[in-house]
Formats: sequence, C-alpha cells, structure tokens
Amino acid sequence: MTKVFNVDEVKSLITMKDVVESVEKTFCGLADGTVINPTKVTLDMGESAPYPPYEGFFNAMPAYIGYQDYAGIKWVGGILGERKKAGLPFICGMILLANPRLGKFLAVMDGAYITNLRTGAQTAVSLRHIFKDRKKIKLGLYGCGMQGHTQTLAISEVFDIEEMRIYDAYPPAAEKFKDDMKDVVKGEIIICKDARDACIGDAVITVTQAKDGFMQADWVKPGTVVFPMGSYKEVDDEVILQADSIVVDHIGQALHRGALHALVEQGRLSEKNITTTIGELALGTANLGDVSDKRIVCIPIGTGAMDVAVAGIVYERGIARGMGVDFNITGE
Repeated sequence: MTKVFNVDEVKSLITMKDVVESVEKTFCGLADGTVINPTKVTLDMGESAPYPPYEGFFNAMPAYIGYQDYAGIKWVGGILGERKKAGLPFICGMILLANPRLGKFLAVMDGAYITNLRTGAQTAVSLRHIFKDRKKIKLGLYGCGMQGHTQTLAISEVFDIEEMRIYDAYPPAAEKFKDDMKDVVKGEIIICKDARDACIGDAVITVTQAKDGFMQADWVKPGTVVFPMGSYKEVDDEVILQADSIVVDHIGQALHRGALHALVEQGRLSEKNITTTIGELALGTANLGDVSDKRIVCIPIGTGAMDVAVAGIVYERGIARGMGVDFNITGE
C-alpha cells in the first residue's frame, strides 16, 4: 500500500527546526557521497520558451538518501498565468517516496510546503557554517512573499536576527511581512523604498522572480554573503565576478542554472571558480576562514535530496501516528 499525506498532515508532522536539522544532515551526505542527487530536469511551460504559453515550469528532482535508505522524486512547478489569476500560490508540488530495495512506492505527499521550508533551511545551514560561532546576524531581504517568510523563520532557528532590511517591488507585501515577522525577528524590521538600501547586512538574500540582475556589484560591501536563490538571475554578473568565494549546493546544477548560468555559457566562469560546497562546509572538509572582509556568493539552488529527506521524516512520523490514507496504486 502507498500512503497519501495531504498538506495539513505534512504541516502537523514537521517543524522548521526538524527541517533545518534534516538539511544539515543531508548536506553532509551530499559531501560524503551517501546521498545521491542528479541534477534537476526542467520542463519549460512558457517561463522563457514561447510554447506552451503557461508562464511557468516544472522540475523533476530525484534523489537517494543513504542515511534513511529512501529513494524519491519531487515534481514541482512554479506557474503564473492562469494559476495566479485563480489566486493560487506560485509553487505547486508533490513528492513520491520509494523503498529502493524492493521498488515499492511508500508514500505520496504535498511538496510545496516542504519546498518552502527546506529552501529557507538551506540558507540557515549555509550561514551557520560560513559564520562559525556567531549567534547574531543582520539581514537584507529582497522578496517578501512565502519564500521570504520561510527564509526568515529558518534563519531565526540558528541566529538572533538583530536587524532586517526588506524590499519588495509590491510595497503591501513588505508591510505584511513586517507584521507577520515582528515576533520572529528580535531586532527592527526596516522597509526600504530604494532597493539599494536593503543590500546591507551580514547576509543579503534574494527570493524574487526577477530575471534582470537588479543587484549591482557596488551595493555589496566586504563582509557580506549574497544569496541569489533558485533558478533566476537576480544579481548582476559583477556581483559574482568580484566575489572572494563562491559556494554552491551542487556544482553540476549551479553551473547551468540561475545566477552562474550566463557566465558559464560565456566562458567567463567554470567549475574551477567554485570555492567549495555547502556540504563540504557542513562536513568540515572545507573552511572559508575569516570572512569579515570577504564578499561571498552562496547559491543553494535547491536539490531533490533536501525534499526527499524531509519526506522521509513525514512518512515515518505519519506511520507511527496512524496518519495518511492507504491506496493500492500499483496492485502489488
């Protein structure tokens, strides 16, 4: 039997603290080879291609988690167009979990909620290992939607947020974020009217749908870690080219998507320019040293391994609590 877990069940079975711990462990697995993660495959549904005209994409993201002995895949999309008109969130997704020894499909569950949590957790874990022994942090944030919220929630699990500067092209979103996060951020939340003013802090995070490289190199001061998240080009190429260190979650994937993609295509950047991976920092096989005067670009573009590992936790806890609905999908 295959268990089916809906989004409310998923929400009841994990916390952000759980996800941060899971992401940490999974990054270590990526570094030591016990977690296997091929690069994601994208089906362009009109995000950049002229056909079909749905203003979105789907990603297929498989992985094997050695420490759990689960295989799985996330099928996740980001759709504007008709989905936006219907008032639905940008992200939609499902996760399929399997027993790799028998090829039995163990569970199907909502993937959008897990995606949002683990994306924030990736940043929190990265910062933990870039800023070793630091307990407090100042943040800049571009994009005050769901991803902005979960980035903040995750980082607050690891650091006290002393100050947060936020910018959103849609000002009411920034106002809502400030109200939503007032009990999560210990310091002041400052809404910036000028985009440049948000590029101040120990870490600056972009979680927007911008594709124009809006962040300029002269905005980024020494001692700052810039996180151009996901598959969009949110920072100017010079932000990357001036960086003292470039850290990624998955080298093969990061070279062909998002912030690094154009530079790689132009022959201006290659694997040799990657300093290390987040997994190597988490495992302790790499160390950036004193970063107080360095400009660092960190790109956790997102791997299926993070989703599958969290799905494994949901599955085990759901089974233990008698949750989920049984479906004999395969007839086995």
